Amino acid sequence: MAEVKTVSQTEDGTRLLRWFGRHFPSMPNAEFHKLCRGGQIRVNSSRVRGTEILRTGDAIRIPPTISGYVTDNVKKTEGGNKFSLADLEQLRKCIIHNDDDIVVFDKPAGLAVQGGTGIRKSIDKMAAALFPYAKISLVHRLDRETSGVLVVAKSQRAAQSLANQFQSKIAHKEYLALLNGEVKQAHGVIDNYMIKGQVFDSPVRTNNGTGQRPQRAITEYEVLSVASGCVSWVLFRPQTGRTHQLRVHSAFCLNAPIVGDDLYGRGKKMEGAISTMLATNNLHLVAYRLTFRHPANNKIVAFQARIPDFMQPVMKLLELQLP
Repeated sequence: MAEVKTVSQTEDGTRLLRWFGRHFPSMPNAEFHKLCRGGQIRVNSSRVRGTEILRTGDAIRIPPTISGYVTDNVKKTEGGNKFSLADLEQLRKCIIHNDDDIVVFDKPAGLAVQGGTGIRKSIDKMAAALFPYAKISLVHRLDRETSGVLVVAKSQRAAQSLANQFQSKIAHKEYLALLNGEVKQAHGVIDNYMIKGQVFDSPVRTNNGTGQRPQRAITEYEVLSVASGCVSWVLFRPQTGRTHQLRVHSAFCLNAPIVGDDLYGRGKKMEGAISTMLATNNLHLVAYRLTFRHPANNKIVAFQARIPDFMQPVMKLLELQLP
């Protein structure tokens, strides 16, 4: 007996052939087209050719003859990465803005932005699956451990506009972080040079004989509050985008690594009564607010992330306020 499946919101805009490729990846295309011609595959009871664009709520007739092609509903991407339709649905729930030119995510901590060797799920691959007819391009990045606002371009025009804005510092980024230590100076600017997690005063220093020059790294910071004399609630405004810039500047320039930073915070023990509560592997760093000019109309837009669940009990206990 034929089965009927309903198109989910995540799959809206997908062509019928691609939909079957996700749900029945081992079924040959020739078999798919044969079943379409014979009327065995239907959408909303109508015959199809296979090129139809599906919409949320469409009812797809699944002939019983293809049950052997069903798998665990996992999609294999070009790079060999794997993610399920449930993963796509979770990412769709993280969208805080979407239009023809851009999509803005509130990225959860632990999710990679860019795919690579050993990375099963990444926003670039998953966004391409969510928007199969858009030209998905990354225009900036967040560390895997960092949560918060991430904008992704959906067209070449948008990608070029946003890339120029990040490069020319028109785009404005603000981060919130809880630091392990008391930052004495209420505000300031850190201006030095970085390479591979190391800080230098001059760009002429090389790194371990590689000949690479450190790059300038500038971070404005403002201490919003100090709690229990041992943790600082800090607002960061990075003016450059070096790898791990805020984590390195916190640990080595402010002498107060970000709570949960196992890479740069090793060896610094948490002091005070809240040490047990903050004994966590979660990085307490949020890309809180992002402001830029929309590539379609040049109007200034701003997007804000929510504070992740693992940080909210700490904020409540210490009475930390949002800026």
